[in-house]
Amino acid sequence: MNKKARKLWYLIAICAIVLFTLILVACVLDLGEKLRNINKYVEYTFYAIVVLIVFFGIINPIRIIVNSPSFSSEVVDNQSRKQRKTYRLVAKNIVKNNDLSEEHKKLLLNYKNYDELQLNLQIVFEKAIRPQLNDIMIRKAKTVLISTAICQNARVDMITVFTVDINMVKELVVRCGFRPNMVNLSKLLTKIFTTALIAEGLQSISMDDILPQSATNALKDLPFVKPIISSITQGLANALLTLRIGCVARRYLFKDGACITKEDIRRQAFKDAMLLYPQVVAGTLTFVPKKIVNFFTKKKEDTKLIEEK
Repeated sequence: MNKKARKLWYLIAICAIVLFTLILVACVLDLGEKLRNINKYVEYTFYAIVVLIVFFGIINPIRIIVNSPSFSSEVVDNQSRKQRKTYRLVAKNIVKNNDLSEEHKKLLLNYKNYDELQLNLQIVFEKAIRPQLNDIMIRKAKTVLISTAICQNARVDMITVFTVDINMVKELVVRCGFRPNMVNLSKLLTKIFTTALIAEGLQSISMDDILPQSATNALKDLPFVKPIISSITQGLANALLTLRIGCVARRYLFKDGACITKEDIRRQAFKDAMLLYPQVVAGTLTFVPKKIVNFFTKKKEDTKLIEEK
């Protein structure tokens, strides 16, 4: 990639972050103004909480990502002194930040030369790191599904998706011990911002857009059905988008430096996301409190007894 293309991606990523910051500030000031009517100290407390959330939820994760070493998991012939130093650092980061077996730890800590270390890194990536990355993506997608399904505010959904996705990429980077190169990182930040904007737009989805007219007519007389179905649909859509971001990030991490096209990344990311999606949906069902399930079960049993009498 030439220098002009690199600079363009850097500029796009910076603009995305600036635009998100402006939207966040506008949203916070608007809510703070409403809280001022209650009490000025409530407003100040709210601003303090927001500052902490922004620092620990957005700024610090971005700092961790950017400060991580850039590394290619692909085999290269010419290894400079800087690359060899990066291999050692990545190996130490992986051992430190992952729950590895003794066998995998030995592969990363005991090696004869850097060629062997690089091959060992690839083995550990495939056997130990990749499953952990999947677990992170599934967990974050569940968070997005539940948060955006419950919340009925478009701006809050946008901020939630952006924050969760940034933290997901941070966790992926920490587990791998390295980050994508700056160009791919800029592309990734732009995709996260775009996904957050889509999450904001999903608030306008109604039941009429999801179900056929016959089903809509059958359910229109039932109370709360429309908002519930719309909320669940928004959560499911946002969870799928989060999975896709995670799959793109993983693709950059495992294939950084290789000749992969934009279409290849998009197609593979969607395929991988769809494979993980059923686990997200099934896992989210476990969050339904058992008391609620028992309440409806008990109610059903009581109705049966009454009918029998």
